[in-house]
Amino acid sequence: MTERMVDRLLRSPEPSVRWKVRTRVLGESPTSPRIRRLRGEIKRSPRVAALLTRQAADGTIPEPRIAYRKWQGAHWVLATLAELGYPAGDQALAPLVTQVTDALLRPAHLRDRIVEGRHRRCGSIQGYGLFAAARLGLCPERARALADLLERWQWPEGGWNCDPRPEASSPSFMETLIPMRALAAFGGKPALVDRAAAVLLDRRLFRRRCTGEVIRREFLTLHYPLYWHYDVLGGLVGLAEAGKLDDPRCADALDLLESKRLADGGWPAEARYYHSVGTGLTGGGSYVDWGGVDRKRSNPWVTADALGVLTAAGRLQP
Repeated sequence: MTERMVDRLLRSPEPSVRWKVRTRVLGESPTSPRIRRLRGEIKRSPRVAALLTRQAADGTIPEPRIAYRKWQGAHWVLATLAELGYPAGDQALAPLVTQVTDALLRPAHLRDRIVEGRHRRCGSIQGYGLFAAARLGLCPERARALADLLERWQWPEGGWNCDPRPEASSPSFMETLIPMRALAAFGGKPALVDRAAAVLLDRRLFRRRCTGEVIRREFLTLHYPLYWHYDVLGGLVGLAEAGKLDDPRCADALDLLESKRLADGGWPAEARYYHSVGTGLTGGGSYVDWGGVDRKRSNPWVTADALGVLTAAGRLQP
């Protein structure tokens, strides 16, 4: 079943799906000549061209005017390129990285907001900027500045949260996952990654520590892309990148993921966070189609990530 699905994904017209499978399931070296050629194919792919459809001659994406506009602003385009395996070191993207990090390092974003001794900041925003800069190998000084911000804002018990209410005393999964992934990609602050991972692991990725109840039913549903949201597959992907999947506290989430496998060996996208597909600027729309939602049909993006996670956890032998 796994072999048939892997073969199917390796025939995908999407080079990013093939890149995920070849590096994360089949274990090909990310620096091999074959993988470098594949990442060049990603750069030239119709999906990347669609994501960059509003890129101006100077390399920035001036429209929509707000860089964070969901899911079409420069912030989300850049983060998506990094997720897709766009080749690192391509100076053609440097203006876009500069545009996004300029927005994230504005004085308005740097003010401390402290309630009950904890910083109340959306770590996912600066986190995705750091993730993109680190994955794409561009603007290292800006990446360092973003990593330092995340370090300053991290709660003592690990994680981040932007909830200003004094009674909000636990880190947020949504605000912790992306900074954890970003800092793992950055590579310079391993203690911060460990503390962030502990937030997820102490709660077995979706359960309350005190009662064992599911924190949110939404966490059990598979999505692609996640954007700033959280689900168990996203948590497992992040912990794989942090090198934590051997922790026994991942077992519940891995069991849940295996239980969602379809008869053809793949996994579905059970819900989605983008509302429409096209080049219009309707809030929440996506420039590209990610396979839609169908609980009975495999989604290649979800499946590639699930196979990568289960391989890293030692539950699959490809």
